[in-house]
Amino acid sequence: MPITPRPHHTNRSLQQLRLDICRWCLLLIVSSGLLIGGIGIADAQDDALTVGRIRIDGTITPVMATYVGRGIDRAAERGDSAVIIEMDTPGGHSSATDDIISDILASDIPVIVWVSPEGARAASAGAYIAYAAHVSAMAPATNIGSATPVQLGQQNDDDTESAMDRKVVNDAVAKIRSLAEKRGRNADWAEDAVRDAVNVTATEAVELNVVDFIAADEAALLEQADGREVDVGTSSVAVETAGASVEPIDMSLFERLHQVITDPNIAFVLVSLGTLAFIFELANPGGIGPGAVGGLMLVTGFYALGTLDTNWAGIALLALALLLFAIDVFVTSHGILTVTGIIAFLFGSLLLSNTRNDDVLAVSRIVIFTVTALFAGFFLFIARSAWKTHDLPAFTGDNAIVGAIGKVRTDLAPHGMIFMHGELWQASTAGGAIATGERVRVLHKDGLHLVVQPVSEEALPSSAVRIDAV
Repeated sequence: MPITPRPHHTNRSLQQLRLDICRWCLLLIVSSGLLIGGIGIADAQDDALTVGRIRIDGTITPVMATYVGRGIDRAAERGDSAVIIEMDTPGGHSSATDDIISDILASDIPVIVWVSPEGARAASAGAYIAYAAHVSAMAPATNIGSATPVQLGQQNDDDTESAMDRKVVNDAVAKIRSLAEKRGRNADWAEDAVRDAVNVTATEAVELNVVDFIAADEAALLEQADGREVDVGTSSVAVETAGASVEPIDMSLFERLHQVITDPNIAFVLVSLGTLAFIFELANPGGIGPGAVGGLMLVTGFYALGTLDTNWAGIALLALALLLFAIDVFVTSHGILTVTGIIAFLFGSLLLSNTRNDDVLAVSRIVIFTVTALFAGFFLFIARSAWKTHDLPAFTGDNAIVGAIGKVRTDLAPHGMIFMHGELWQASTAGGAIATGERVRVLHKDGLHLVVQPVSEEALPSSAVRIDAV
């Protein structure tokens, strides 16, 4: 019997197959669209501009120079279009300033120096750094200048410059003029800032072509810096900062710790505390702890002072003071060495800073006089305590035995035994016999033999050493 075809069922199968194919095609199209969109978003994110930001806040030190150099390299390595140095400084170490300038000049990306926030300043070393930047800007109510080198020797009595001062000033003038000519800024004003320590506000700085513009905030800074043609290396490039996101580059933990240590006041306190700990160890050998901690403080403090523009005569006097304190522990000088050491410590502290600018790398006079007074008070307390011991009875040796009180254990007629200081001693009486249980006083000691005399209970002094039998 022939099989009858079933066209209705077949049509339904074909329709289902077409529907499945359409669904898979639609899913493929949607997936492709999402993939292409994701790639586009990723490309857009990769193309987004980023700018690094470094913060100079305070004195320019070797640690700060290391941080700035690392920050510039870090911004270049991660592909930032530029790097901002936000600056507020009274100046600082000359060699550290030279290192920062060298890093800016060798940078592979534009460096923007921004004197900020309001009330900030770019004094002394800060003026050189601002002149070295590819783009230089200031926030409102800021100032720049006073670039006269402060690491100079003392002036002559007639207030005239020495030959060395003129040499240092002329070198600084040549340096800042060369930076001005390289960046197209006002070289004459820069020279006045060095020779006469002139200082100008942000508005005056723009008018005199000392900086490029005023920027009240970071967004305005990025907007105004964008599109400026600057020389980076041997080529001219356009600064691209408009709409860029700013990525901070912070100091590492070690750099922050090092920056704290190189503060002149912190370094001075470390040396002072290290000296006291070292003396305590010498006076009480075997403690180990005070000596180890004191040695660490001394090494750290002297290292920190060595990284600053420090007067080495001051460090020599501090070292002399430490030596005198140490010698006085072992030599009976009746306080002469200690007093001399305190004087050396005071004068050495006052000579530590090799600068005329109290805001830069100078140890606070308050800190100096406070620490010196504590030193004097400490040694005065030690001397007073030692003097008081002169009136106390001895507790060891022959001196501790003569005059001590004992108790007769066997009749002294004239020889016998007495109990004193927890021990039995052979003794003899200088007079008549003394019965067991009586109190006696030691007149003198002959080897291991004692000569004693009787003493009544009423005659016993309250401060006498009395050891009873047990």
